[in-house]
This record gives sequence, structure tokens and C-alpha cells, in this order.
Amino acid sequence: MATLSDIGVAAGINLLSAFVFLLAFAILRLQPFNDRVYFPKWYLKGLRSSPSRSGTFVKKFVNLDFRSYLRFLNWMPEALKMPELELIDHAGLDSAVYLRIYLIGLKIFVPITFLAWAVLVPVNYTNKTLELQLKNVTSSDIDKLSISNVPDGSDRFWTHIVMAYAFTFWTCYVLLKEYEKVANMRLQFLISEKRRPDQFTVLVRNVPPDSDESVSETVEHFFLVNHPDTYLTHQVVCNANKLAKLVKKRKSKQNWLDYYQLKYSRNNAKRPIMKTGFLGLWGEKVDAIDHHITEIEKLSNEIAEERERVLKDPKSIMPAAFVSFKSRWGAAVCAQTQQSRNPTLWLTDWAPEPRDVYWKNLSIPYVSIAVRRLIMAVAFFFLTFFFMIPIASVQALATIEGLEKAAPFLKALIEIPFIKSVIQGFLPGIVLKLFLIFLPTILMIMSKFEGFTSISSLERRSATRYYLFNLVNVFLGSVIAGSALDQLNTFIKQSANEIPKTIGVAVPMRATFFITYIMVDGWAGIAAEILMLKPLIIYHLKNTFLVKTEKDREEAMNPGSLSFNVGEPRIQLYFLLGMVYATVTPVLLPFIVVFFGLAYVVFRHQIINVYNQEYESAAAFWPDVHGRIIIALLVSHVALIGLLSTKHLAQAAPLLITLAVVTIWFYRFCKARYEPAFVRYPLQEAVMKDTLERARDSNFNLKPYLQNAYIHPVFKEEDDDEEEEVVKLENESVLVPTKRQSRRNTPVPSKMSGASSQSLPEAVPEHSVP
Repeated sequence: MATLSDIGVAAGINLLSAFVFLLAFAILRLQPFNDRVYFPKWYLKGLRSSPSRSGTFVKKFVNLDFRSYLRFLNWMPEALKMPELELIDHAGLDSAVYLRIYLIGLKIFVPITFLAWAVLVPVNYTNKTLELQLKNVTSSDIDKLSISNVPDGSDRFWTHIVMAYAFTFWTCYVLLKEYEKVANMRLQFLISEKRRPDQFTVLVRNVPPDSDESVSETVEHFFLVNHPDTYLTHQVVCNANKLAKLVKKRKSKQNWLDYYQLKYSRNNAKRPIMKTGFLGLWGEKVDAIDHHITEIEKLSNEIAEERERVLKDPKSIMPAAFVSFKSRWGAAVCAQTQQSRNPTLWLTDWAPEPRDVYWKNLSIPYVSIAVRRLIMAVAFFFLTFFFMIPIASVQALATIEGLEKAAPFLKALIEIPFIKSVIQGFLPGIVLKLFLIFLPTILMIMSKFEGFTSISSLERRSATRYYLFNLVNVFLGSVIAGSALDQLNTFIKQSANEIPKTIGVAVPMRATFFITYIMVDGWAGIAAEILMLKPLIIYHLKNTFLVKTEKDREEAMNPGSLSFNVGEPRIQLYFLLGMVYATVTPVLLPFIVVFFGLAYVVFRHQIINVYNQEYESAAAFWPDVHGRIIIALLVSHVALIGLLSTKHLAQAAPLLITLAVVTIWFYRFCKARYEPAFVRYPLQEAVMKDTLERARDSNFNLKPYLQNAYIHPVFKEEDDDEEEEVVKLENESVLVPTKRQSRRNTPVPSKMSGASSQSLPEAVPEHSVP
């Protein structure tokens, strides 16, 4: 069991490592040759150029101005200077609201920390329960500051109940204000934002099959009849996954060809040679340049053939389409209403913005999505359940007792006070962190299999699963399994009626493990985030061997976007720990406050200077954030009820149950009041935006703007002629007459060109169909 001295040593090590990371970052960011690594966003926006250094050759790579090193922490105030409105314009609403999650952590936990230390810590510490009553239970100095040190049945527990109410009400107040603020920010963003294709476009899925008409014809007829005044154009969804793979493979071959050509240009004496086997490890030796030229030509022919097949084969067209309207109001009406008496057909939802579309999943038949999600739900259950076994086993080895049993020859080394403190205060957190490295990748693969059609929805689903995994394995698994392992001898020797009391005392004792985890993951991990060691190495390797043009350099330095599916669940784990241990072991709270403060500054710097958000969902993830903080509150209430029941204070349970009910009511109130702003678009706002836009730019032709917005990216990469061929295929004519006799008397006015056309004739001759 870690003591205060062990925690102090671990805190010192983590603070030192964090300081080393920050110092290394401060030095590396000042070097001219690293400028594109630490400020890539400004380069991609065209607002920054490589620093020019006149003088010696060394100055082009090393900053010799020693005065700049004295201000090595000036990046912190600079990161805080940009106002929020400017930050939204610079990085988008998603990034700005993501930062507000850290800000909420500070707003919630700074007052709670002061109150808990001023009230609860003295109440807990001025007892001697652990010294006198439970000598057979492993405890530490930290436990004396926790609720475990309060005698059973003591009136002092009412202080904890009052503080639980105070902490809950304060958290709910902050959440209410933030929900209202973010909802207003979202609506204001949607109103003030410039024209985007997704504001006018709806994704239609499960288009019913028709033996007489193509999908394109069916879609056009349906919307000309049911949305005659607002329908503008549409683009059917095609299965171009194989084509995308071929294009990606050709791009990879082209990169290798560029590399070998660059290598040969530097040394004309010898042609580069490669092996044709796996990873170039074996196989026939060939001329690398000629080989890749041949491979690229072969792939180009395959791509041309596959493109032709996609364009002409009806089986490549999926029963889905992006349907665009003349106004935001028309799109809002379509996206937020039921289109057919059969609720399983003509399913409509807002289209993601073109950057946000996950094209591979558009080809998944809608009827198979429910089955896919059921399979992944079962797979996630088993993943969560079985993952607990190696985590518990390895964490057991990451203790003094576990290491001494596994490696008895290390006992003399382990018993050295400093080494012992490092192991107890540092190793368990490191082990848990290592076990979670590959989890986000696994969860993202599972989300892709489920068939979500946007990157943002993929990340939100992956984040939800990651949070549930943290809740079950990292939190509950560590508390229950960890405490049971620590107290195993006690459980065996004592009578059965004493076990609940021991559990009640033992659960708060896992706070020491979570303190070490916060320091490893929260302090050192956040400091390592800003150092960006991996992107730094990758950029210089690419810049040395692969970069030939400015476009190549932009691709090499592009750092990607914030990983919401990784970052947000990690934040929520700290909310969970803070809520649960605020009344149980308040000593943990300052560590959480340090995490939120440091992370806010670091990620503000990264969002301003580094990360280039690849999509914009207008903070659609906020209801998930709000709901998970509510879950943290409810878990804290349940934990306190269970703990006090072992302390002979069962009469307090109704008060805490009432508190949990009030928390659930608060969640339902916020959900009803504010969540609609994140799933629907008010028609009033749509009309206002449309009216303003028509007044300012009455001559703008919306159809060419929307016509090619949702063409599959593999077609956009080709020349204009081929792109026009795709558009022509998807929208062959202004009006496609129907072949079905059931529609012979249905008036189908065409509004696509902005003017009404005549209705279809009473009967459409078969030969007149294009």
C-alpha cells in the first residue's frame, strides 16, 4: 500500500518528467527546422512561412538567440490570449467546445477542492479509527485523510452527506450554465457560419427498390412529388470501396517511385535496386524505378476499368442518396420529418459535411446495420469482461508483493526505500496505461463495422464505448478487484459479518492507485502531448527522404485533428474519479485540478497552432459529455450509499437516494430543454438565415455549388471530363419521366431549374425515356 512518502516520490518523478517534456518542447519549438512541426496549422492556412535566418549555415537550423530561451514558458500566456470567438473562427466550434470540457473541470473541482479540504479533511483526520479498530487491514497515511478513518455510526458522516449535496448542486449548476452556453454557441455558429453544402443537404437511406426505375430516377421522382417547391438536386451513393483501395495503392506506389527517383537523382552512379517479396525482404531483385513505373501503369489500367464498372453497373448504386434543397428551410423540413407511411423506408437525416462523410460505410446495406450493431454489442461485452483478467493480473504483479513473488531474486533491490517508493507510486499507473494503448484502435474498428456514415459519429460511438470500458475495467475493476486482492488475507481470517465493514474501509484505499494513475497519465502524459516526439521524428524522416514538392511537405507536416474518441473518455475518467472521491478521499482532488489546468493550457496551444480539424460537427458531441458527467455523479451517490451502509448509517440512504433521483430529474430537464438544439435545426433560424442570404447575394446559383459537393473523393481526384461524366450519370436530365403506369396521372412539376415545368403527360411512351 502506497504511503504519503511513496506518493510524494511519484509526484516528484512525474513533475520532473513533465518539466523535462515542457523544457524540451520550449527548446525544440524555437529551432527553425522544427517550425513546421510545432506550428503546422499556420502553414496550412498560408499565414506563416519558414523563418529566414541570414548568416552562418548553423543559424538556418539552430536558434542562436539565447535571449529567446529565457522566455521558454511564454507559450503559455500566448495560448490563453486568443479570445473564444476568434478561436472559433480559427479552429472551429468543435475545438472550442472541446476546450470547454477542461474548463468545466476547473469550474467544478476548484471550489469543491477548497471546500473538501476545508471541511472534510479535518473531519476525517481527527479520528483514530484505522489505528485502533482495524489494525489487521492494510492502510496508509492517505487513508487517514479519507472517510475510512471515521468511526462506525459517527455523527460526522452527516458532514459527508451535506457535502455530497453541496458538490452535486454545484456540479449541476455549472452543467446547466454550460449546456445553455454551448447550445447558444451552436445556434449562433450555425446562423453566422458561411454557406456549407450540409446546410442544404439530407442523406436519404433505404430507398425502396423499383424494377422499372433506377435509384436515381426513384429518388428524383419521390422528391419532385413530395418536396416540389424546395427540391433542387441529388447524388446517388455508389459502392466505390474497391476503386478507393486501388487509388490508395497507386498513391503508395507513387510515393515509393518519388523516393527512388529522388535517391537516384542524388547518386546517378547506381540505379536503386529492390526485392519484389514481402516488405522487400526477399524475392527477385529488380530495378526499383522501372518496377514501380510498371506497377503504377498496371494500377492505372485497373482503376480505369473499375471506374467504368462503378459508373455503369446498377449493382454498384446503393439505395441511398444525398438530396439537396434550394433552402435551409427545405432541408430542415425533410431531415426532421417522416417521409413515408412506412417508417422503415425513405429514412432521412442531416447529411454530414463533405469532409465528415465516411464513404466506405455508405455502401453498407441499411438492413444489415441492426445485425452489425448487435454483433458489436456482444463483442464489446466480451472484450470488456475478458480484458479485466489481464489488467487485474498484471496490476497484481505491479506491486511490491507481486514482484517479490514473481522475481524473488529482486527482493533486495525492491526493498530499497527509493526503489520501493517508485514501484508503489509509479508502476501500477504505467502498467494500466500500457494496457490501454491499443484499445482506442480496437473500438474504432468496431464502430466502423457498425456502419456509421460520418467520422464524427464514428468517434462519438468509439468514445462512448471507451468511456464504458473505463467505467467498468479501469474504475470498478481497479476498485473491486484491487481492494479484494489487497485485503484477501483479512477476508479469509475474519468472520463473515465483518467482511462488509472491511470492504467499506478498503474501497477508499484504492485512491492511492488512482492518484498514481492521474500523475502518470494526466501530468506526464499531457506534457508529452505538447512535445509531439512522434510527429517530430516522422516529419523529419519524410522531409529528408520523401519530400520533393511543397505539397509533399504539407502532407508530411499535417498533424491531423484532435482524437475525440481518445481524449474525451480520458477526461470523463477524471470527472468520475473526482466525483466519487470528493466525499470519500478528498486528497485526490488537487491532482485532478492540476490535470485540468495543465491540459487546458496545453490543448489550447495545440488547437491554435497544431491540430487541423478534419471535420466540423458544430459541437454535436456535447450531450454525450453532459450525460457522462451526470453518470459520474450517480456513481458517486451509489458508492457513498454502499459505503455508509457498512458504517452503520443506513438511515442516511433515503437522503442519498433522493439526491440521486434529483440528479436524474436534472438530467431529464436538461435533455428536454437543450438537447433538441443538438439534433434538430429550428425552422425559424433556417428561414432567417435563408432570408438574409438572399438579401445579400440574390444572384448566387446554388445548384452548381451543391451538384458536385457529395461526389465520392476518388472521382474528384480525376480530371474535369471524368468528373462531368459522373455528374451527368447521376443527373441525366432535368426531368426523368416515370415508367410506372401508377404515376401516369401524377403531376410532377420540375423545380430544379427554378421555373415550373409542365406536368407529365397522361401516359409516357416507353421510347421517350432517356
